[in-house]
Amino acid sequence: MIWFTIATLTPVALLTAAALAGGIWPLAALLYLTGFTYAMDRLVRGAAARRGAGGEFPAGDALSVTLGLAHLALVPLAVWAIGGPSGLSPAARVLAFFAFGLFFGQVSNANAHELIHRAARWPRRLGTLVYITLLFGHHASAHPLVHHVHVATPRDPNSARKGESFYRFWPRAWIGSFREGLRAETARRARAGRPLWTHPYIGYVGGALALLAGSVWLAGPGGAAALVGVAVYAQMQLLVSDYVQHYGLSRPQTAGRPAPVGPGDSWNSPHMWSSALMLNAPRHSDHHLHPARRYPSLTLDTASMPILPRSLPVMGAVALVPPLFHRMMAPRLAVLSRSRQTAGRAS
Repeated sequence: MIWFTIATLTPVALLTAAALAGGIWPLAALLYLTGFTYAMDRLVRGAAARRGAGGEFPAGDALSVTLGLAHLALVPLAVWAIGGPSGLSPAARVLAFFAFGLFFGQVSNANAHELIHRAARWPRRLGTLVYITLLFGHHASAHPLVHHVHVATPRDPNSARKGESFYRFWPRAWIGSFREGLRAETARRARAGRPLWTHPYIGYVGGALALLAGSVWLAGPGGAAALVGVAVYAQMQLLVSDYVQHYGLSRPQTAGRPAPVGPGDSWNSPHMWSSALMLNAPRHSDHHLHPARRYPSLTLDTASMPILPRSLPVMGAVALVPPLFHRMMAPRLAVLSRSRQTAGRAS
């Protein structure tokens, strides 16, 4: 667990120092999550970045819980530091905003995503609570009930279409996942005969409103503004990951129905440090093939799984410039399309 632990807990310490001490710490936290991670991905390459479940990382439930609890402590710190009477300079507040937003969107999101797939109830609730603090609670329903069922088909709001820009995808995915998650949860409760007051969307919306009220109590109107700002920025990180990891991919049709999810239905990245930072989220094909498999055991087969041109964080930044992103992805989509056509003729 050494790499996961170092990669994920180091920014927790840096962000805590940034909120409480200011000074160089907001810049240090931001540089760790950007420049340092990029440099480590470039330095640690080859076989070490491609190792699978056999010898890379043991089980990591304790780290997931630790990160979930750390996130709950970091949220009020972010609200107070960015929007409250923390004494930070305007420049330090801006740096803290981007550092907290990156951590919440890349690390906390990846960890909450891991937790909501757990079979045990309390880890799932911890993951859901993390999403509620990011004003994105509906993702805890929409992700397993909609995205995993309909990924790489037109019925999935979080699968980006070929040629679609991130700026078109963002509102479509947010609204669509909220609506489809609500529909799926309502149908599930109707089948089970559960009362309306147990509907999780009540908790998602009510929790968000309670958190906004708590932010005002803690740091005034500036605290609520800080919460909304950093949550929206974190949501953007989550959605740009979905955008990149499923861009342009479509499951083949078999007898008028989508084929089962396969290794070619997600984009992956073999870069070690960013993968450790995001709890192996860039090994996305294996996650969709085995949703209950814990992150230390996710594998990457570069021969059968589509590989991004750069690491997932870098491609997320490139996605903000649609012409450049489309130009980088077009050759790889063309290769995948030709291979699928060849496979279809052979079958």
